[in-house]
Amino acid sequence: PYTGRMGLLSLSDNQKVEEALSLVHALDIAEQPFSQVSDGQKQRILLARAICQEPEILLLDEPTSFLDIRHKIDLLCVLRGLARRGMTILMSLHEIDLAMKVSDYLICVKGDTIEAYGTPEEVMSGERIQKMYELERGSFNELLGSAELPKPAGEADVFVLSCGGSGIPVFRRLQREGRGFLAGILYTNDLDYPVAKALAEEVIFEEPFMPIRQETFEKACEKICQVSTVLNAGFPKGTYNQKMQELLLFAKESGKRIEG
Repeated sequence: PYTGRMGLLSLSDNQKVEEALSLVHALDIAEQPFSQVSDGQKQRILLARAICQEPEILLLDEPTSFLDIRHKIDLLCVLRGLARRGMTILMSLHEIDLAMKVSDYLICVKGDTIEAYGTPEEVMSGERIQKMYELERGSFNELLGSAELPKPAGEADVFVLSCGGSGIPVFRRLQREGRGFLAGILYTNDLDYPVAKALAEEVIFEEPFMPIRQETFEKACEKICQVSTVLNAGFPKGTYNQKMQELLLFAKESGKRIEG
């Protein structure tokens, strides 16, 4: 990690510099003046400088700041690779979705207090995030690693039919538009369910691995009667969700406006 008395780089030193620049995808700017590159590029150059010194411990303060999504992922992949080589990496991150995906262990700090320590699976829960950040509006889903904005205000006038993730972009669009909505019939292990639960006024749900019960179907029909629009975000046709097809037919026969 040190140069000789004259500050000259050896062949081995130059190789380490080139390897470090390659690791952080910065070879293309290697000849540019440091003062003339972007903030994100400076982040990568500074990381390369640290890497080529071959430290045992790397301390990083918000290393993903100023980076676009591609370079965030590239950087975190580099850090995971260094960790696999035996380097210890300590870093602070405000991006909790990234922290829980890249870290072996997390320390959750609030003010000057350590709130929790452990693996991401042990310490990251929506309830803990809600408490730590004093979230009064919106929510954080630890399964998807995503934050959701508050539910739309006002009475729901749309019922969304969806399955397997087809509803998520629809739920978020309705939230942006400030349109309250209902969602169903969703199995509780469906990808759509946690987002619907965070954003919908009410979710009509069913337990996994069983056909939709008649009482659940009737409850969904009651809710459809209360709205003017049924938005079909898409769902596969199968034995277990036969009631979803019947629900769409019920909406059409009830004179509801059908979108999607």
